[in-house]
Amino acid sequence: MEIDSGNTAWVLACAALVMLMTPGLAFFYGGMSRAKSVLNMMLMSFASIAIVSVLWVVIGYSLTFGGGSGALSPIIGGLDTLGLSGLISTGTDGLPDLAFAGFQMMFAVITVALISGAIADRAKFGAWLLFVPLWSLLVYFPVAHWVWGGGWIADLEIGGSAVIDFAGGTAVHINAGAAALALTLVLGRRQGFGTESMRPHNLPFVLLGAALLWFGWFGFNAGSGLAADGTASLALVNTQVATAAATAAWMLVERLRYGKVTALGFASGAIAGLVAITPAAASLTPIGSVILGLIAGAICAYAISWKFKFGYDDALDVVGIHMVGGIIGSLGIGLLASSLVGEEAPNGLFYGGSFTLLAVQAVAVVVVMIYSFVASWIIAKVIDLIMGFRIPEHVETNGLDHEVHSETAYAFDELDETEAELSSPTPPGEEKPSQQARL
Repeated sequence: MEIDSGNTAWVLACAALVMLMTPGLAFFYGGMSRAKSVLNMMLMSFASIAIVSVLWVVIGYSLTFGGGSGALSPIIGGLDTLGLSGLISTGTDGLPDLAFAGFQMMFAVITVALISGAIADRAKFGAWLLFVPLWSLLVYFPVAHWVWGGGWIADLEIGGSAVIDFAGGTAVHINAGAAALALTLVLGRRQGFGTESMRPHNLPFVLLGAALLWFGWFGFNAGSGLAADGTASLALVNTQVATAAATAAWMLVERLRYGKVTALGFASGAIAGLVAITPAAASLTPIGSVILGLIAGAICAYAISWKFKFGYDDALDVVGIHMVGGIIGSLGIGLLASSLVGEEAPNGLFYGGSFTLLAVQAVAVVVVMIYSFVASWIIAKVIDLIMGFRIPEHVETNGLDHEVHSETAYAFDELDETEAELSSPTPPGEEKPSQQARL
């Protein structure tokens, strides 16, 4: 096998960027959660890294991209590459198979981590550790096989139009968003949902997490073509401008609805734009990407409030941003795709194309959404019946960090003691210590 060193280096670098997205997600979700449960929230993402990485090597890659046979091949891959042992010295088109496997491993890691934000403040950590491998095995690996591994969605055509999901609108974002909705229904609402303020406790964390996600997303999208070429360049530019447009649209909606623009809104708009452009990054022109970003930012800004209307407690807006944003991006291909990006690229309806591209995209969206929701609900319900998925009421009240992990993100007790000492009267002849010296 002759290795293309340029493309290999590009894919390996992109894999590292996608890996960075999950710690970025931990900061994003951690900052949005309440102070008493921030460590628990962040650990849910980091635990996903540990569990899914090992599971991917043992069996995940094989079930997703392995050579299946017989009637099950459209549904799930085979067991021919268990442990990745057969990939060590193989390659395709100048790219080592291990480089591709490592790149896709990072996708599997972040997809399950995305779900955790919906159930912040109320899930048993042990139940989450069981949910992660079960969901990966029963939901993510099959769906990723359908879309990218030669499964039935990859082969689906309507009127000559095939499904387009360049980097994960269906397999990642709709998949995770639908699962998040299912888990919110199984676990129920947090105490005080709809009546108490549950504002993010650390907005700098949220902005830091959004920045890391935005940075890592260039690897997520631009790396999905597996080559350092024109497609990667298009995906990178489209990712940037769609995200920028979505932040602008979100902030405009905030200004019109509430009279103010917020840091949380900026960060949320950025994620909405990143999600929407993910499946469409190689199918749209930059102008089309701006339009898609504007649409996604505006709609997702409204979608996050649907939880109050319909009564499901999506704590950190996974449904409103990832599921809705994934739907917008996937269906947006049917409207905004342009043959200007490549000779073989199809045109969407707005560029003179036929309805069939939109139709085939809609089929993929609906099937993945229904399957993920139903399968995720069953998995969560079984775990709930076996060991309970929701924490006891007193643990939720006191906070998961202290009750579950015997840690706290912030040394509140020490800060309170210092404040009390600094505010107490100083005996004559003694000098009050400065706050800097005390801390």
